[in-house]
Amino acid sequence: MDNFYLILVVVLFALAISDLIVGVSNDAVNFLNSAFGSKAAPRWAILIIASLGILVGATFSSGMMEVARKGIFHPDQFYFAEIMIIFVAVMLTDIILLDFYNTIGLPTSTTVSIVFELLGAAVAVALVKIMNSDQTLADLGSYINSAKALAIITGILLSVVIAFSAGALVQYITRIIFTYKYDKRFKYFGAIFGGFAITAITYFILIKGAKGSSFISKDALVWIKSNTFTILAFCFVGWSVILQLLVWLVRLDILKVIVLVGTFALAMAFAGNDLVNFIGVPLAGFKSFQAFVASGSGDPYSFTMEMLTGKVQTETYLLLIAGLVMTVTLWFSKKARTVTETELSLSNQNEGDERFGSSYFGRLIVRRSLSANSHLRGILPERIQRSINKSFVQPAAAANIDKKDIPAFDMIRASVNLTVASILIAIGTSLKLPLSTTYVTFMVAMGTSLADRAWGRDSAVYRITGVITVIGGWFFTAFSAFTAAFIFANLINWFGAYAIFGLLVLAIFFVIRSHRAHKLKNETNDSVDNDSLIIKGDAAEQCTYAVSSLTAKIPAIFGKMITGLAYEDRANLKACSKKVNKLNSEVKKIKNQVPSMVKILRADSVYSGAFYVQLIDYLREMAHAISFIVEPVYEYIDNNHKALEAEQIEELNVIQAKLSQFFTHINAIINDRDYGLVNIDSVLEEQEGLLKSIKRFRKEQIKRIKAEKVGTRNSVLFLGVLSETKNLVLYAGNLLKSARDFATSNKDEYQD
Repeated sequence: MDNFYLILVVVLFALAISDLIVGVSNDAVNFLNSAFGSKAAPRWAILIIASLGILVGATFSSGMMEVARKGIFHPDQFYFAEIMIIFVAVMLTDIILLDFYNTIGLPTSTTVSIVFELLGAAVAVALVKIMNSDQTLADLGSYINSAKALAIITGILLSVVIAFSAGALVQYITRIIFTYKYDKRFKYFGAIFGGFAITAITYFILIKGAKGSSFISKDALVWIKSNTFTILAFCFVGWSVILQLLVWLVRLDILKVIVLVGTFALAMAFAGNDLVNFIGVPLAGFKSFQAFVASGSGDPYSFTMEMLTGKVQTETYLLLIAGLVMTVTLWFSKKARTVTETELSLSNQNEGDERFGSSYFGRLIVRRSLSANSHLRGILPERIQRSINKSFVQPAAAANIDKKDIPAFDMIRASVNLTVASILIAIGTSLKLPLSTTYVTFMVAMGTSLADRAWGRDSAVYRITGVITVIGGWFFTAFSAFTAAFIFANLINWFGAYAIFGLLVLAIFFVIRSHRAHKLKNETNDSVDNDSLIIKGDAAEQCTYAVSSLTAKIPAIFGKMITGLAYEDRANLKACSKKVNKLNSEVKKIKNQVPSMVKILRADSVYSGAFYVQLIDYLREMAHAISFIVEPVYEYIDNNHKALEAEQIEELNVIQAKLSQFFTHINAIINDRDYGLVNIDSVLEEQEGLLKSIKRFRKEQIKRIKAEKVGTRNSVLFLGVLSETKNLVLYAGNLLKSARDFATSNKDEYQD
């Protein structure tokens, strides 16, 4: 029996490593986004600072480990075997749940997930105990620490509202004081601002870090607590003086220092606060096993777990090992980047592709906000409005800068994000209020984005929808964590080792599947790097590459579609349909980047910009045309309709051969930029031949209809394919002319 539970402990530690990996991938968003979004330093430098924060913070986690042991349920009411069921169910649920959120790229709270998993599993085991005894449901409270659970839930929900409001208010005031052109005012007030921010972060480090440290003595903690105000006063004066001296001597960038110090502090707090979410349960299981073995009791269903109610100091080396696993994950996890991109897209000051769509609630909130804003304008004097608006005027970004190199927001907002989040978490910790670092940092970032006017009328509905989606995901976290842990605990209770093995296989399957799905999604997104196609390097060259690379795909898709239709190959047509959807997505993204391209061309000529817009419009229409060809064909075969006649397939093959030659010629001209009259005339002759063939085959189809050789569905499909192919050919010819005009206009301008 001891061997079975030893295996369970090994399983718990294996799950702990997996949980650390998936947990860090999600929680990295908390402390990396401000530095990444403002581009305060190179990526490697930010990661080094965050890694140091994690390693330091890991040693501060010891005091938090009791949450996993007695925070949610009363361990003295459970036997050793029951405790192990709870812990295994919790860890299995946590890995599957967090990995799911990482895959879809949504930040969630590891604190909320672990709390509700412990609650769900404990309730499941408690109900079994109640059913097997004379107790009733009214006795459930003796097993569950309902007051603590309710306090955690209430504190977390309150922190969401407070964090958003505080972030918005502080950012609004800060922006009015410093404006977007803050260099001038920062010469006089920068050191004071920096002194306040770093003092707040220092307070945060002291309060959040020292409380759970495994090596700071109780006397030191008491001294820090009793002299907090004095420490902060000296810190404020000291930091302000030091920063001002460094500005004079070495022209120190104070904002960069604030962002990097704040990143270190939040990384430290994350490791100190959230490490319990990943290894607290396995460590509690390990301590339980040690106590069970030491007791000499042979019956795991008679050994009660009073020992978990006491305070146990976790060994520092275990915390450091966990910190190292977290650090390695931070550097190499691609899913961490996906989650980070979600928050950055919602707080981005610049225009671009929106990660989320529109929703009813998003539109409703925007309409109500616009209405409230119009009433407020009627109250405020115009002079005050003009003064405030001046503070929010952004300097124009250089047109030749790659979009990827433009910060999502400036370092003023990054500093406010970190400072406000640090203060709120520190206050919550000092008052012993349960907080989710994810919820606080995310909502502060959203509040500062709103106050900074990052949510303009062109993006507000999408950003608000994104925030609603993330918050909705948080509620789903609580519900799914409780439900899954409840089910898993019952399965383990009923089927024992078989259930544990089956659930382990299920967890591995989900993780591998989500990893593949995430990898495929990234490969799809990277297949066409729209930014590099449009706004890197020479404009004409990039335009040529974008157009030729995408138009080359159209005849290939058309050819595969004909083959699939001829052989009624549903799988082939489904693959064609996916390629068409991907092509449409790529062209849509390129079309959305048109304003960025036009900005580059503005210095050259208005005419070249107009030709480029026209060119992309034709490209978009071509993508629509191939979509209107492939989708009906796939639907026709998918519904098992009658195969086309042999002569119809022959006619489509003729069109396909001519179409392939037509597009090959167009691509050669565009790639070589050889827009001579002979080449253009040759393509136009091919176009005319294609159009004549399409016209002839349409007449042949009419004859077949009159002779009743084909049915209605056959006719609708065939005539539709011919019609859209005609549109495709016409748009391709116009595309070539626009490409010629664009290249010619650029050439003339460069010569001028």
